[in-house]
Amino acid sequence: MSFQQAAARAGANIALVKYWGKRDQRLNLPAAGSISITLAGLETRTTVTPDPVLGADEFLLDGVEQPPGRVGAVLDLIRERAGETAACRVESRNNFPTGAGLASSASGFAALAVAASRAFGLELSDSELSGLARRGSGSAARSIFGGFVEMDAGTLDSGADAVAHRLLPAEDWPLEVVVAITDSGSKAVGSRDGMNHTMRTSPYYPAWVETVADDLDAARSAIASRDFEMLAQTAEHSALKMHASMLAARPGLVYWNPATLACLHAVRALRSAGTGVFFTIDAGPQVKAVCLPGESERVAALLGEQPGVHDVLVTGLGAGAAQVPAR
Repeated sequence: MSFQQAAARAGANIALVKYWGKRDQRLNLPAAGSISITLAGLETRTTVTPDPVLGADEFLLDGVEQPPGRVGAVLDLIRERAGETAACRVESRNNFPTGAGLASSASGFAALAVAASRAFGLELSDSELSGLARRGSGSAARSIFGGFVEMDAGTLDSGADAVAHRLLPAEDWPLEVVVAITDSGSKAVGSRDGMNHTMRTSPYYPAWVETVADDLDAARSAIASRDFEMLAQTAEHSALKMHASMLAARPGLVYWNPATLACLHAVRALRSAGTGVFFTIDAGPQVKAVCLPGESERVAALLGEQPGVHDVLVTGLGAGAAQVPAR
């Protein structure tokens, strides 16, 4: 037996060019690529303890026992690769609201991939870890890396080329992020169910997929040249297109609340007045405001004044997933 307890941490990520929809449900392969930023201040810490005495995997999320589900499925992949069969106790904690549209599944499965692979004695490349994390959550493939990250949709049926890679280290363009929490509860419709529903029923979905390649090109160019205005226009356009496809589903998916819209308009007003900031919104009601260095204090103050905003988080760009001491 070659296993031991191991722990890892990973940051949540925010997609600037969005991921929404799959080309293969079983392998969790995205229908199109995406580009994201990994955050420093919103993270998951996961500890994996293999235990041959356990009859089945156990999973605790923020201290509450949960069905192993996709966690067990990722563990199965790692056990198969390691030639081991021991069940595991997995303890995962987020330092931000879970299941509320803040990418807790991304940081969670990225941390799980790192911790579980080390627990079973595997030395895997970042690309291999990205592929494992993707099997739990499509966006988790990006949280293996820090800074600016691109996820490739890939073309292989096996999914071997559907992995992420880093575009730019966080320190090379240290943008700031303000997150306006407008509802800290879990979403009524999770991202996976929402994606599948949109794919099946939205007449706008095919157009959404067809336009992603142009957004990827624009965002990639903006990041390489540090062109904030180009990145702002591309990211806002991508977010609004994604939500338009959801709204056109049948029945429509409405993740926003009045505070979401208030924050959106506040960010637009700030940018019109000369502040370096743009918004993006994932499958949830929270608004993420991406800012040029030095602008986050002004942005946080205004978003915190919007009716219905419960809390404001300020963070920067962070590193990729990594093993940490178990405790």
